[in-house]
Amino acid sequence: QVQLVESGGGLVQPGESLRLSCAASGSIFSAYWMGWYRQAAGKQRELVASITSGGNTNYAEFVKGRFTISRDNAKNTMYLQMNSLKPEDTAVYYCKAANSINEYWGRGTQVTVSS
Repeated sequence: QVQLVESGGGLVQPGESLRLSCAASGSIFSAYWMGWYRQAAGKQRELVASITSGGNTNYAEFVKGRFTISRDNAKNTMYLQMNSLKPEDTAVYYCKAANSINEYWGRGTQVTVSS
């Protein structure tokens, strides 16, 4: 069992930055594939970025060059550094942990980009 808690969301202006955190507990964090998803109002949830247990990363085209995913296995925490934020980045951001058997979701953190 894995419990995930996101934090770091908030209201920022276009062009500003935020860093999201996903704190995990309850299992061997380092063994899990981890991902950040987002869901804007009225839209489907979409994958933003992912990081494997070995540290390999993958990004959606719409965040490449602006967002950076990372993980600190010693702290059981995953991060999403978001730079050059745009209004279209406004969404609830969720973290997910998965292995070959199970997947777990956090409850999300709201990110609003508005002037």
